[in-house]
Amino acid sequence: MPHAVALDAIRACLEGVIPATVATCSADGVPNATYVSQMQYVDSRHVALSFQFFNKTRKNILDNPQATALVIDPVTGEAYTLTLLFLRTETDGPLFQSMKAKLAGIASHEGMTGVFKLLGADVYRVLEVERIPGRAIERPAPRRSLLNALRQASASLNACASLDALFDQTLAALGSEFDIGHALLLMADEAHERLYVVGSRGYSATGVGSEIAFGEGVIGVAAQYRTPIRINHMTMEYAYGRAARDAAAEQALPLDAQIPFPGLAEPHSQLAVPILACGRLLGVLCVESAQDLRFSYDDEDALVSLAAQFGALALCLQRDDEDAAVAAPSASRMPAGEAIEVRHYRVNDSVFFDGDYLIKGVPGAILWKLLKSCIEQDRCEFSNRELRMCPELRLPEISDNLEARLILLQRRLVERCPQLAIEKTGRGLFRLRIDCALHLIEAN
Repeated sequence: MPHAVALDAIRACLEGVIPATVATCSADGVPNATYVSQMQYVDSRHVALSFQFFNKTRKNILDNPQATALVIDPVTGEAYTLTLLFLRTETDGPLFQSMKAKLAGIASHEGMTGVFKLLGADVYRVLEVERIPGRAIERPAPRRSLLNALRQASASLNACASLDALFDQTLAALGSEFDIGHALLLMADEAHERLYVVGSRGYSATGVGSEIAFGEGVIGVAAQYRTPIRINHMTMEYAYGRAARDAAAEQALPLDAQIPFPGLAEPHSQLAVPILACGRLLGVLCVESAQDLRFSYDDEDALVSLAAQFGALALCLQRDDEDAAVAAPSASRMPAGEAIEVRHYRVNDSVFFDGDYLIKGVPGAILWKLLKSCIEQDRCEFSNRELRMCPELRLPEISDNLEARLILLQRRLVERCPQLAIEKTGRGLFRLRIDCALHLIEAN
């Protein structure tokens, strides 16, 4: 005899590995059953079904909002029936975009790219969930305890005393505690609707300083709609590396003046989680794998919790730096020798060092400000506070993420320009070290 279970307990059945079967009935009592491309867990009382075609199922639901679905656990073979009541159709927003991304992954995996098109996300109230009696395969033990992994990772993040350390420890914990080999940490520039990489793990190049626009790939969509985006099949439509390259090609700078965006050539699983704090978007945490079905609902829950803790800590650490004292005056001794040309383009604040592209945007404007102060004012000590008050940097009035931009610039200098270095000297204080003679050139 069937027995009732909680919807939360069968989320594995909603991954789309085995398509759900949905039965509906017309207004005059004619039944119809069909497979649906995806059924998505919304919360403990709701699911969403993909609306792709105006077919018999769609007509029946509009005439008679009751439906029954059959879902099967892909691991154990357990079958469940869901009694559903149609509520509404969403054609935009977080739920729709999440299902659209997942459908793109399914289509790409099945060689049906361009054929599957999501018209809407049909939201249903789950009135009852019942298990169908029958034999089941024993579920294997989980690879790891995600709750314990989250606990250990949280403890390591709480021990961080600086934003720089928080960046590094978050990425390290993804490997040591969650066994995730490839990850990206990006911070948001909400004023320009872009994200920039401040750290990564598992790639041959860090990609620090590379950018992607809101709405591009899984990362950009997660940022735009402030919702996790999880894809468990390879998809080109939501491949963030390709999206970043396409965006770069549209800019005025040549491609060799762009920082390559890191990422697997053919990721089969991707999960992008927005980092939110006090209603603000601080950034995005993204993980990926070459394996299909690598990230489950439970992985998503754990990383959403980790991202929330990261956001709260990042906000506190940035506020600490805002309260720091103003830097004391100090002399800057420029090295002798043949000067190296540093060229700054005002149009996008890009900076070229000895002819090679270094950085652009706000970090580029910051570097140019520091270099000019060192050479023209004979000083090398600075504070976050004075940069925040500097009008030529054109920082946004809210959520400027200045400390994160300084860390990005510091890491980019370590990778590409060892003659220059940003060295932290105290809370909200730093110095610019210059190890060669410089010739500054301002260009349009």
